[in-house]
Amino acid sequence: MPGWNTHDIPDQSGRTAVVTGANSGLGLVTARELARRGARVVLACRSEARGSAAADRLTREVPGAEAEFARLDLGDLLSVREFADAYPYERLDLLVDNAGVMAPPYGTTADGFETQFGVNHLGHFALTGLLLPRLLDTPGARVVTVSSMMHVLANVDLHDLNSVRRYRRWIAYARSKTANLLFTHELARRLAATGSDVVAAAAHPGYAATNLQTAGPRAEGRRTAERLMEAGNLVLAQRAETGALPTLYAATAPGVRPDSFHGPSFAMWRGAPALSWRAPWTLDDRGGRLLWEVSERLTGVSYEALKG
Repeated sequence: MPGWNTHDIPDQSGRTAVVTGANSGLGLVTARELARRGARVVLACRSEARGSAAADRLTREVPGAEAEFARLDLGDLLSVREFADAYPYERLDLLVDNAGVMAPPYGTTADGFETQFGVNHLGHFALTGLLLPRLLDTPGARVVTVSSMMHVLANVDLHDLNSVRRYRRWIAYARSKTANLLFTHELARRLAATGSDVVAAAAHPGYAATNLQTAGPRAEGRRTAERLMEAGNLVLAQRAETGALPTLYAATAPGVRPDSFHGPSFAMWRGAPALSWRAPWTLDDRGGRLLWEVSERLTGVSYEALKG
């Protein structure tokens, strides 16, 4: 995949994609480039105003694009179910689990889960499970979950998934991103066991300049921290257009293998897409199975089609 870029994305005509968190940053770039290559794209976003504006912007930038907004709040399992119930198309070729929050002050979702674990992992676990029948019925479908190089900071703590004992914002973020990789690992294993051709893969953007880094400090009024994040984005980060390439590669490139993890080629930081190193605990079969079982119980979403 040396030098792989958006020009290398295969024709997506006739394919339908759902991209979560597509109102800005990596998600918007991902949705835009899929639409540019002919896919019908659903921008699944929490804010109707920002999501509709993003869809309008996309269709201006890509004349003739098929793009629409649909409301999805991953921090509210009722909203996740409503989105899945209202999904209007028979086929779903690509689900990009992209949306996320990064290192906010401690908070909980509408269902009482720690925000990062609830949004970054449980919301996407529930969404994927509820949309699974459409994916299984679509030949060559893929699920791409966006993790982070920050996952290396911590494994999940199955005894304190909601950080009740102690909340450290960056450790909680790392654990949610490890959960993304364990989810991909276990999903790929279960799909293979049923003989399905659906591919579950993961990606990360390296260090990409988006509003994800500044959202937490801004919400708390920590102006110094916000300025530091802005400076890091300016000096160290790659553009969102480049940061989205690993996701686009995992979503569209021929020969992507189940449970593969794609990121920037240079030190997991920046550059063209390449297979990325991942912490050993993200490949732990027992850890993946236990997290899966807990996630089914917490969300009430059971992957019946993958049960032998």
